[in-house]
Amino acid sequence: MGASRIARSRSRGTDSPRTSNSGIVVRRALPTEAGALVEIDPVAAGGDAGRRASIVKWCEQGLAYVAQGATGSLAYCVLEYAFFEQGFVTMLMVAPEARGQGVGHRLLDAVAASCTTPKLFTSTNVSNQPMQRLLQRAGWSPAGLLHGLDEDDPELFYLHRPRTGATPPWPAPAPRPRPPSSPRPAAT
Repeated sequence: MGASRIARSRSRGTDSPRTSNSGIVVRRALPTEAGALVEIDPVAAGGDAGRRASIVKWCEQGLAYVAQGATGSLAYCVLEYAFFEQGFVTMLMVAPEARGQGVGHRLLDAVAASCTTPKLFTSTNVSNQPMQRLLQRAGWSPAGLLHGLDEDDPELFYLHRPRTGATPPWPAPAPRPRPPSSPRPAAT
C-alpha cells in the first residue's frame, strides 16, 4: 500500500489518512480504540490480562496502528524502536475473519513507510507458517534464528529495508537528540 495510497495531514496535529482502493484505512490507533483492538485479538479477547494491558499501553503511547474497513477494526500492528535502535514490528494481529484478504500486508507496508530507521525487523515462530508466507509476499528477508524463547519453537527474525526518503503516511515521532560531536583537531 505504501505512502502513495495513504495521505498524511498535519492539520491540528492529527492523523487523517485516506481510504485505499480496497476501502481499508490504515492509521495510528487512538487510546480510546484499545477495546476494539482487544476484541479482534483472540489472545486478549480470550482473557489474557497481559495482552490486554499491552494493547492499552501501545495505544496510549502511539505505537499501535489500526486497519479499518466498513465493518470496523480488522487488524492492528505495533511499531517500536527498542531493538538495537531500529524499527521492530512487535505485534501484527489480523482478526480471524479478515485473514487472507491482504489486510496484514497493507499494515506492514504502511508501517514500513512510516519507519524512521534504515532497517525494520520483526520475528515469528517457526510454527507460524502463515506469518512467514505473509512476510515473504511483503518483501521481507530472513535475518536469523533464535532458540530458547519458546520451548521447541525457535523464533525466525526478518528484515525489511524501508525506502529512504519515503513520506510516512502520518507524523513520525520526533527524532532523539544526538550529542554534539567534538571538533576534530586540525591536521599538521
